Amino acid sequence: MKTRRSRYYGHRFPAEIISHAVWLYHRFCLSFRDVEDLLAERCIVVTYETIRHWCQKFGPDYVRKLKRRQGRLGDTWHLDELFLKINGELQYLWRAVDQAGDVIDVLVQSQRDQHAAEIIERPGQRTVSNRQ
Repeated sequence: MKTRRSRYYGHRFPAEIISHAVWLYHRFCLSFRDVEDLLAERCIVVTYETIRHWCQKFGPDYVRKLKRRQGRLGDTWHLDELFLKINGELQYLWRAVDQAGDVIDVLVQSQRDQHAAEIIERPGQRTVSNRQ
């Protein structure tokens, strides 16, 4: 009878620490260094490069599980408009935000286009795009 090895077999840290680091990175949109700091507060010394490697290797599964668990979006949506200067040029940032404050969609444009911004307001369209 053949036994299956754990996906975490051969790693220096236990599966609980690896999965917690990857979960923190993907769930809260933290940087690798932020995750490194959070783990250091728990006396777990690990480099941000190791966390980056873990997120590349184990991240896609966690993202799939988090998206499945995310559930329905809120009933009320708001559309925010922000003016930014990127490389010295004025850009328009549109964000669709639900009632819980979760960002649903983002659109960056070089020209102000209300019609294109309203497209991201439609339910079911969750794409991040950079339209010129």
